[in-house]
Amino acid sequence: MKYVVKLGGAGLENEKLRMDCARAIVELAKDGHQVAVVHGGGVQLTKTLAALGKKSEFIHGLRVTDAETRDAALMVLAGRVNKSLVAALGQLGQQAVGLAGGDGNVFRARKKKTNPDLGFVGEIAATDPTWLDAIWKMGAIPVISSIALGFDGEYYNVNADEMASAAAVATRADALVFLTDVPGVKGADGAVMRWLSLKEIPQLEKSQIISGGMLPKLKACKDALLGGVKRVRILPAEAASVLPDLVHTRVNDGTEVMVA
Repeated sequence: MKYVVKLGGAGLENEKLRMDCARAIVELAKDGHQVAVVHGGGVQLTKTLAALGKKSEFIHGLRVTDAETRDAALMVLAGRVNKSLVAALGQLGQQAVGLAGGDGNVFRARKKKTNPDLGFVGEIAATDPTWLDAIWKMGAIPVISSIALGFDGEYYNVNADEMASAAAVATRADALVFLTDVPGVKGADGAVMRWLSLKEIPQLEKSQIISGGMLPKLKACKDALLGGVKRVRILPAEAASVLPDLVHTRVNDGTEVMVA
């Protein structure tokens, strides 16, 4: 089976949690599955920008990205965060290859049209999984940062959830799993919804039960499912150890997003 695992938040920031997530990903690979990792790094980027004296601004869960912020994103996401994940996998004996979205033209972006303008924020315009397939054939795990190269030659900051969804569709993945800081999608009663159908999402959004960063995440879930990905699950990073069990057993952690 093919898995795309999106990792963000504390799963990148906390060293122990990062190793726990890496261990689960390695176990998936050792079980014979092809695994690609897509990561964000928003927390680390915000800290770096603060150290540079820049304030981070978000609109509808997306970061406003001027040229200086974009360059910092390249440095942090495609640099330190990406290589720390490659190192964690390597420490566990698993070969991994770190990529930015522009490497090998795996992901190409166009500027996201928004009002107000978000700057160098992109959306995926084209994908070519050739290099991902080549890395898999070599027995390694591709580790992809959420930066993509535009057709205009500029790099764009892409929402990592969107990047993961595009990776899952492009590689015809069997499953897409988001390892997150939250226990899952919460309903009106505050309890985690174990199952969520796409038809339920508009009402949850309208009533503002879901908001902020969950909005682009659920859009990514929808795009993946409609793009042919069979299973999509939002899973707390603390429960990463159950990741290999998703293949064979029923897992109660997180939220399974379904077409119907």
